[in-house]
Amino acid sequence: MKDQFPIFERKINGKELVYLDNAATTQKPNQVIEAMNDYYRLSNANVHRAVHTLAGEATEGYEECRKLLKKRFNAGRAIITSGTTEAINLVAHSWGHSNLNAGDVVVLTEMEHHSDIVPWQMLAERKSIELRYVPVSDGKLDMNAFEVALEGAKLVCVVHTSNVLGIRNPIEKIISFSKNRGAKILLDAAQAVPHELIDFKETGADFMAFSAHKMCGPTGIGALLVSEEAFKEMQPFMGGGDMIDTVTLSGSTFQADEHKFEAGTPRIAEGVGWSAALEWISKIDLLNHHQRLLSIARDVKVSLEERGMTVYSPLGPGDAAVISFTHPSIHPEDFARLLDAQGVAVRTGHHCAQPLMERLGVNGTIRASFYLYNDHNDSEKFLFAIDRVMEAML
Repeated sequence: MKDQFPIFERKINGKELVYLDNAATTQKPNQVIEAMNDYYRLSNANVHRAVHTLAGEATEGYEECRKLLKKRFNAGRAIITSGTTEAINLVAHSWGHSNLNAGDVVVLTEMEHHSDIVPWQMLAERKSIELRYVPVSDGKLDMNAFEVALEGAKLVCVVHTSNVLGIRNPIEKIISFSKNRGAKILLDAAQAVPHELIDFKETGADFMAFSAHKMCGPTGIGALLVSEEAFKEMQPFMGGGDMIDTVTLSGSTFQADEHKFEAGTPRIAEGVGWSAALEWISKIDLLNHHQRLLSIARDVKVSLEERGMTVYSPLGPGDAAVISFTHPSIHPEDFARLLDAQGVAVRTGHHCAQPLMERLGVNGTIRASFYLYNDHNDSEKFLFAIDRVMEAML
């Protein structure tokens, strides 16, 4: 599969690239790069606003992305955003600002990415809503505490799959419990959609946010899937071109569909590129690759523990192939720099999840995350590089 990804032709510090930073962003196949290049070379124009040929081609290419998103995830509404972060902020502004009042409860977890914490903290400051955080115990959400936190909740925000631990939360149970208590659900699915085909309507969630670049698409574009009920309760928070129906000096009216939340020139080239990525990934057996990568990750986990590492990722049946670990004496950043010298790319730090780091009792971890184009050869090179680092540092 690597022959479809031009970046793997590169040498890093004279070594073949071993890319294990996929939870941060995935590499792009030729089809995505070529689709975006072709748009700029052959069809570059603004969308929705003109009748000339180029504008028609650009509009068709961009809107194809929305059609493919709705089809792939079985969603009635798909709002195009700049990514997961904007999608969650959109819920906070367009739904939360209009539907949450002082004293209303929003339930979060200690496992959330900062993008699913900070917007709600900002809203809480403005509207005096109450935020409740479900604790993490042994790397898993405390479901007993979750049920207690649900009392009187208006909204539950939960990460589907942790970007730090790779753990897949019991989403079906969380949604069922929340719905039974009358709470709406926001899923942060940024780390889930690259590994699992999710039927949005079947989940029963009200909102689902994710990004293209985690699933071989371009950076700078993502989506918010919205249930019909929740969509009717949302109000636009950003005004401008394309989201309006009429504008007069005395007031404005807005479009009735998703464009109401997409003011200004959209991410056209990125939409074209994401369409290509969605078509490409639709031909991939994600379940088969998930099982293959999880098996590789489990073998690596055992090998790291044999080398004295502390591994925080449980790597259960539904988890992503993400391994967060630390060495007892070598700082994660030093470790990562020495791995990079051998052509191995990993991520270090708090991974935009400082509350979870605090719960784990560390300042940060080294994170190796596997994706479709990784194989046993990559894991062997990774472990070989690990040994070279330990030889050099100890």
